Amino acid sequence: MITVVPQPVGHGGPAKAADFWFDPVCPYSWIAARWIREVARVRPVRVRLRLMSLQVLNEGREVNPEDPDGEWGAYLWAPVRACAAVEQRYGQEALDRFSLALGVRLHHRGEWDGIERALSDAGLPREVAEAAWTTEYDAAIRASHARAVALAGEDVGTPVVAVDDVAFFGPVVSPVPLGETAGRLWDGALMTASVPGFCELRRPAAPAPDFGPEPVIRSAGSPARRPVPGPASGFYVGHKSDVRPSTG
Repeated sequence: MITVVPQPVGHGGPAKAADFWFDPVCPYSWIAARWIREVARVRPVRVRLRLMSLQVLNEGREVNPEDPDGEWGAYLWAPVRACAAVEQRYGQEALDRFSLALGVRLHHRGEWDGIERALSDAGLPREVAEAAWTTEYDAAIRASHARAVALAGEDVGTPVVAVDDVAFFGPVVSPVPLGETAGRLWDGALMTASVPGFCELRRPAAPAPDFGPEPVIRSAGSPARRPVPGPASGFYVGHKSDVRPSTG
């Protein structure tokens, strides 16, 4: 659960409960996850993190747009499986810490072997990483994913946001909106998505996502700190429209 802090004057009222579905491998989900944390800071919103999987979304397709050559399947599954293990064993607050640390390792550092280090950054046992390479929590991931699709529709990606009876795919935005800019995007997204029959607004995307500076990670009961650098694997998973650097 992402904590709500006191809100600025003019944005009071009861806190809204928002569900935020994400797959940690998606760079735009990573940016949106940091945006929703900003939203919780400037609007009365209580966020519950939920999991979905691009691997599940793309099952049955002739070509997986996230892995057209079929060579990264285990690496695309591992982060969401690790997140599921953390949530099931330690709860929402631990998932919040871990997903933030994992996003830094994956997207800022390119460390696709960095799950254990992300666990340490979040103050969690490194052995939880073993679950990333098993199907132990796949049923929970699939059930959560199915809920997102039931709310937002089949033709979606990640992230998905749901508030009350309004659900939508997105936002796809770069760089991370901060402060009141994040709040205005939240206000507009809810207002637009609540219009019956509304489907889509679209404009050209930037050539690559802009992650900005690394966020500070806070372990349970510890002062805020930045992750300790680790080796990068050179592998980058992007949105289906991204250009991926060579891995070989």
